[in-house]
Order: sequence, then C-alpha cells, then structure tokens
Amino acid sequence: MELATMRMRNSLICWICIFVAFVRISNAFYLPGSYMHTYSNGDSIYAKVNSLTSIETELPFSYYSLPYCKPLGGIKKSAENLGELLMGDQIDNSPYLFKMNVNESTYLCTTPPLNEHEVKLLKQRSRDLYQVNMILDNLPVMRFASQNGVKIQWTGFPIGYTPSDGSADYIINHLKFTVLVHEYEGNGVEIIGTGEEGMGVIAESDKKKESGFEIVGFHVVPCSVKRDPEVMTKLHMYDNISSINCPSELDKYQPIKEQERISFTYEVEFVKSDIRWPSRWDAYLKMEGSRVHWFSILNSLMVIFFLAGIVFVIFLRTVRRDLAKYEELDKETQAQMNEELSGWKLVVGDVFREPCCSNLLCVMVGDGVQILGMAAVTIVFAALGFMSPASRGMLLTGMIILYLFLGIASGYVSVRLSRTIKGTSEGWKSISWFAACFFPGIAFSILTALNFVLWGSNSTGALPISLFFELFFLWFCISVPLTLIGGFLGTKAEQIEYPVRTNQIPREIPARKYPSWLLVLGAGTLPFGTLFIELFFILSSIWLGRFYYVFGFLLVVLLLLTIVCAEVSVVLTYMHLCVEDWRWWWKAFYASGSVSLYVFLYSINYLVFDLQSLSGPISAILYIGYSLLMAIAIMLATGTIGFLVSFYFVHYLFSSVKID
Repeated sequence: MELATMRMRNSLICWICIFVAFVRISNAFYLPGSYMHTYSNGDSIYAKVNSLTSIETELPFSYYSLPYCKPLGGIKKSAENLGELLMGDQIDNSPYLFKMNVNESTYLCTTPPLNEHEVKLLKQRSRDLYQVNMILDNLPVMRFASQNGVKIQWTGFPIGYTPSDGSADYIINHLKFTVLVHEYEGNGVEIIGTGEEGMGVIAESDKKKESGFEIVGFHVVPCSVKRDPEVMTKLHMYDNISSINCPSELDKYQPIKEQERISFTYEVEFVKSDIRWPSRWDAYLKMEGSRVHWFSILNSLMVIFFLAGIVFVIFLRTVRRDLAKYEELDKETQAQMNEELSGWKLVVGDVFREPCCSNLLCVMVGDGVQILGMAAVTIVFAALGFMSPASRGMLLTGMIILYLFLGIASGYVSVRLSRTIKGTSEGWKSISWFAACFFPGIAFSILTALNFVLWGSNSTGALPISLFFELFFLWFCISVPLTLIGGFLGTKAEQIEYPVRTNQIPREIPARKYPSWLLVLGAGTLPFGTLFIELFFILSSIWLGRFYYVFGFLLVVLLLLTIVCAEVSVVLTYMHLCVEDWRWWWKAFYASGSVSLYVFLYSINYLVFDLQSLSGPISAILYIGYSLLMAIAIMLATGTIGFLVSFYFVHYLFSSVKID
C-alpha cells in the first residue's frame, strides 16, 4: 500500500514538474501572430508601408512608385514570406518616425517640382481610389468616415481627393495619427495565444520584467494642406512644426499640378487605452453586416439540414425495403426472380465496368483528396486561432505547404483507385506523374497568363522570376516525389475486390426521355445552397479588402457541404442505376462537382452587381482568372466527395445482394 502511494506521489510530482516546465517554455513563443512588443517612453518606432491597393483595379503598386518622401537610410524591403509575395504585398520602411508617448507635429520633406509624368500618375492613382496601407507594430492604419450618417471604418487612407465635379485633384499630404497605447504593468502577464475573438491565454512569468507600453490601436485622419514651399524647404526632416486643423475649403487644399512642390507633414498623438494586447485586432475583425451574416448562415444551415435529412431518410427506407423483400425470398424464388429483375439489379454485370477515361478520373479524384485535405486542415487550424491576420501571408503559405505534403495522399488514392478499376498496378508511375501535374499545371497556366497581364501593368502583384523558380522547385522537388511515394504505397495497399463479376458484353442502356446531364447539373444547386452565403463574405474579403476571420463558420459550412455533396451524389447514382444506366462513375463525380459551375456563375454575378467599382478590362481579366481557378479547385474537391461516397454505396449495395 505504501509502495503504491509513493508511486502515485512520484508520478504526481513528475507531472507537476512537466507542467511547470511547459509553462516556463511556453513563455518563449506566441501563437498566433506577432510577438508582443513593449516600449518605454521616448522609444523610436518606425511605421512601414505596404503596396498601394484599390478596389477599382485590384492592381497593387509600390508605395514609392509615387513621389513620396523616402527614408534617410534608403528604401529597405521587409522580409516577405511566400504568401505575401503571391498576394502582391511589398512592405517597405518609411520615413514616418514616432516616439513613444511624445505628441508632436513633424515636417518630412518637400518634393521637387512635379513633372508631367508624376502629375498624370498621381491623378490616375487618386481617381482609381488607391489607398496607402501603413503599418505600425504590425497593425494596419485605420481611418473612420461617415456615410449617410453611418460610421464606417477602413484600413488605409486615400492618395488624394477628387471633388464630385472633377474640376481638380488634391493630394493627401498631412496625416494626423492617433496611437492607442496600453500601459504594461510589468506583472509578468504574457500572451501565449489569441483566438478568433481576440481572447488570450495568459500565463504568469518573470515578474522582474520592466513596465512599458503596448501599441493597441493605430488611427489616421488624412488631410490636404497647401503650404508655402519656400518656407518649408528651409526645414530639415523631423523638424517640429505647429499643429494645424484639416482645412474644409478647397482653396486651402494642395492641388496636383505641374511644377507644384508638395510638402509632406504629419502629427501624432498618443492616447492611453483600456484595450489589451490580445484584443487589439478586434476592431479590424468586426465585419460589416455581422447580424445578417449570423442569421443568414444559421438559416442556410437549418434549411439544408432539413432538406438533406428528408432526402436521406426517404432514400434509406427505399433501399432497405428493396433489399429486405429480396432477401426474404428463398433460393428458387430468387433464381426465378433474377430473370424478371428490374431497376438497379439488372446492371449487376455492368455496374463495375471500367469507365471511359478511367486514368483521368483517378487523377482528378486523387487531386481532389489533396485539395480537400489542404482546405480542411487549413480551416481547422485557422478556426483554432493558429493563423492570425497579424501574420500576413501565413494563411496562403500554410495552404501551399499543406498542399505540397499532401501529394502523398493524391498519389496513393489515384494509384489505388486505378488498381481497383483495372485490376493491375501497371502504369502506376505515369498515373502518379499525371496526378502530380494535373491541378498544379492548370493553376500554373492560369497564374502565368495573369502574371503577364500584371507585368504589363508594372504591378507589384506580378510574381518575380525568382519566385517562379522557387515554385518550380517546391513543385518538382517536394510535391512530385511525395506523389510518387504515395503512388508506390498505393501499389502495396490491399486491392478493393468487387462483390460481383463483370459481363464481357456491355448491357444496352435504355433510351431516356431527357438527357442525364440535366439531372447532374441540377444536382449542384443543393450543395451551392450551403455555400453561397459564406461565398459572399469570402469574395468581399478578397476583392474589397476586408478581413475574413470567421473560420468557425467556414468549418461548419465545410462539414455541411461535405454531407450534402455525399447525399446528392448517392441519390443521383441510385436514380441512374434504377433506370438501368450503369455508367455512374463520372456522373457521381459531377453530380456534386457541378456546384463549381454555380460558384463560377455566382462570381460573375458578384462582379457585375457587387463589384461595380471594378473598372477596366485588366481588372475583369484578373477577377475571372482567379474565379476560374477557385471553381476548378472546388469542382475537384466536391466531385471527389461525391465519387468516393457513391463508390462505397455501390460496393455496399451490390455486396448485399446474392446475385450470380
């Protein structure tokens, strides 16, 4: 007894030590997003600038492509991850310098006289509604505006201002910053993680850490102020100037004209705030129409669950009754009945006949598994709070890495399905290569074509040649070998045996009153019903520059979409078998995969009716290209769900019937 007690006590002490060690170690990292910085009074803080963006053109450009003031030490690019480069982000240092808790008005520089090219460029960017995206301590700058009595928040501030009559253009050359700071008490509270709602996991640590201030907000009021260049050129960068209010009369604005010299100034005010560091992103993650978002999603979930439940129950009862009647008969009656069979029992000798283009089907299913796995894992991690918007490009980078390593699943599924259909492992290498190159090849072709468009526009969204080589390296040195390994494992896996034999001569399929492809296309409407509400918010976040961070909802929608795709595909497969149509393979794939057609059409509808500000053929080409790529990925993922579930259903259905 004493020995057992001592063992329990030692075990408890061991677990306590492990827990304490974990707590101590956990203070060395922060999940997700950036490390919490604390500043002392007077500490220098430099703001950074990202690419200029516009919801009218969707073509990002470098901040220093316009005649702005440059830092004294020259322009230095910040380290960018793969996701940032693919999204067109170009983060550079800037001359905007703040000192913690020091309120001041500062002069930056005065430009040389503007030439014709600079004036034309400034006017064009201003009229295209380009925004300056500034970052301080990893927080994007935010501005507030009133529209029809409603307070609206935006990230970034405009390059210039053009009156409604279009008589002149004015540049934003004076910025009034407000920096919200929270006093860090030095009690050892450190943030280990932040979730979707900005909640933090807090742990006690070193209480000797010095007190300081955390930046929890970054706001700006942009102004256009006409100044005397003769007076301003006598000043040096960072000289103090008198504070001013933003003028309301147009004659006091700084116009954009040739030979005009523009002086850039700014002022900053530090305001203490009760917002804590884990909650500082809450203001950015508040989506417009959140109430509509919640109720629309819940309503959609309830309706789809109700419809899918009815379909599933009716179908389940029908099949069970069919099987029960058949199994109740004795062998002589079954033998007699076999000659008088009708419906799906008639195609027993053809239901597992090899479909046309079977290699392509295997490859598409394998790639669908890869895409579906990437999406599921990414959304789960994002819903758990591991992919904060503070980590720019992390979401896209994580998706690419997951896709590369899930190549092993693609190769495995493609080759094993091919073995099942053909009964042999011959040609598994070619199928693995095809699986490794099918969807990446489509994506690469579309992105290359769009990249030529971006190169022609001198946009920072264009991928540099070096990044193309990096993507090629990742593709052929990681994804392709892993897909081949997965294919090899597929040859070693146990072969799926068919429950019935296939006849040598194919059975003739009876003529139908209507083409089967109409039913297949119509089947995509039910899965689309689960998706289109969330699709609106996703498209808004991509094309209107809003933050999307309700991944909990997206995870629920993904689960619901999976269930509905499976049910729709199974029901359609059963309907085809009942009319003696044994060519179910591709129809099962496209029954659920046809949702991609509605996604693409909805994207076009969104372009026409919700993105009316988008202007120019280049912007439309970019939008359609990216929408097409998204639709193809959705087709492969949803088609794979429908096919695999239908295959399991057909296998189970015919293994339950004793027909020779």
